[in-house]
Amino acid sequence: MIKTLAAQIKQYRLVSALTPLWMVGEVVCEMIIPVFMGMIVDKGIYGGDLHYIYSMGGKMIVVALFGFLFGVLGGVCGAKASTGFAKNLRKAMDDNIQTFSFANIDKFSPSSLVTRLTTDVTNLQNAYQMILRMAVRAPMSMIVAMAMSFVLSPRLASVYLIAVVILGTIIFLLMRSTTKYFKQIFEKYDLMNESVQENVSAIRVVKAYVREDHEISKFKKASANIYLMFLRAELRLAGMVPIMMGTVYICILLISWLGAHMIISSELTTGALMSLLTYCMNILMSLMMLSMVFVMITMSEASARRIAEVLEEKTTISNPEHAVTEVRDGSITFEHVDFAYNKNSEEPVLKDITLDIHSGETVGIIGATGSAKSSLVNLISRLYDVTAGKVEVGGVDVRDYDLVTLRRSVAVVLQKNVLFSGTIYENLRWGDKNATDEECRRACRLACADEFIDKMPKGYDTYIEQGGSNVSGGQKQRLCIARALVAKPKVLILDDSTSAVDTATDAKIRRAFREDIPNTTKLIIAQRISSVQDCDRVIVMDNGRINGFDTPERLLQNNAIYREVYESQTGAGGDNADFDSKE
Repeated sequence: MIKTLAAQIKQYRLVSALTPLWMVGEVVCEMIIPVFMGMIVDKGIYGGDLHYIYSMGGKMIVVALFGFLFGVLGGVCGAKASTGFAKNLRKAMDDNIQTFSFANIDKFSPSSLVTRLTTDVTNLQNAYQMILRMAVRAPMSMIVAMAMSFVLSPRLASVYLIAVVILGTIIFLLMRSTTKYFKQIFEKYDLMNESVQENVSAIRVVKAYVREDHEISKFKKASANIYLMFLRAELRLAGMVPIMMGTVYICILLISWLGAHMIISSELTTGALMSLLTYCMNILMSLMMLSMVFVMITMSEASARRIAEVLEEKTTISNPEHAVTEVRDGSITFEHVDFAYNKNSEEPVLKDITLDIHSGETVGIIGATGSAKSSLVNLISRLYDVTAGKVEVGGVDVRDYDLVTLRRSVAVVLQKNVLFSGTIYENLRWGDKNATDEECRRACRLACADEFIDKMPKGYDTYIEQGGSNVSGGQKQRLCIARALVAKPKVLILDDSTSAVDTATDAKIRRAFREDIPNTTKLIIAQRISSVQDCDRVIVMDNGRINGFDTPERLLQNNAIYREVYESQTGAGGDNADFDSKE
């Protein structure tokens, strides 16, 4: 884990190395000043030497300025190192997430990834700055002050030593008891972020069902859990500052009392006592700072592990060594394919699938909920890898293709249609960033999206809000289909992508596909029988197996499932007896 995180320091190694050095310089300057103060009292004030006072005072000012300079440089370098480290962590995590296969993504919830990219990285950033600055400054200051105290008076310095041992033991016990709470806190953050994300993304549904009170209650509960965890941790730490301050005052009293007796008996000078009192404050304040470093490190330990999990996650799908960089055509072949989302599953989702789809063919796919329609098409663009058997596109195993080449040739319009904030043109060019305006407009004509775009005041320059919240479900579907067409794919997969479109528009889209992109292989998952009636062939899925694969006419004669759906939708139920499309 440490090696994984340390690799992200990268170009900030120099400022990371300089920060502790500046801190050492600041400590040295701070430790010299009490010595000068003692000398001014003993030799200048008691000796009545004004010139000596001015001379030593000037030296103190110079040392103080150097200490100030070192402190500023340490702060600047520490800030650059920690913020740069945080920047690299976020970039590395985001870069790695972009390489994840669907199987990898299934391991992390969106809310958990958001927490790791934000709260966890911020915790690690603060901890790193504390380590570079306070974790060096505090122990160095404490050790040097202790050494200087023993030089001045071993008897009085022993008071500090006893106090440090007692306080160190107390701090250790407090840290040990609070660690478990900090580890649990970030799991609670995931739950709270999940509640917020779900509520905001589905705010229209919440309001439609008047469930605001329920969502408020759910968030309040998640927030209260975090509050209780932090409260338990803070209650254990609450006594730390009073104990430390009490120890400081006791030490000052003891040193003053003992020091006064030693001054009377000429065992100690007044200047030395003043220096010892200053070192006392340095030692105990350093111990307090060190305890805060331990708190921050304890809090960040859980964050560090969660970040390392994302950074160390290896994609289950990667390019082969000698990848094929050209897809010949849109032919698709399944050879005895089995597939399971979890390799330890007792039964696969897809079982012994064998298919042969010709290039340019239009194939419909129907089946009941859970029949694995989406799972079937997800294997074509290698969103998942098969468990057994193989899938070929253009006569080549999809595992032998360069992933970019394959996915640019196999365009998928998924069940969940997602648009991004930006203009319509910008959304369409997700299919091909170099697409011309005319190519974008042609794709929209094929998807029947031009019908509503032309009515918008700004046309194709209309701004789409995040998630496409300012367009209807049917408009969103047509824009997503157009975006896929802009890529000029050899295989086009529509995973129930016209469910929100009226039947007349659905028919127009299918006719446009048939007439304008005849060489593109088209796979259409649909709920409505009317959407697959004019397909060349139709696949009937049932419980992860192919129940039928033939022309619509023949299936109507010899496939019971197809015939039942056909009769329910065209006879008694019309288009209301649709399949539920969720897999």
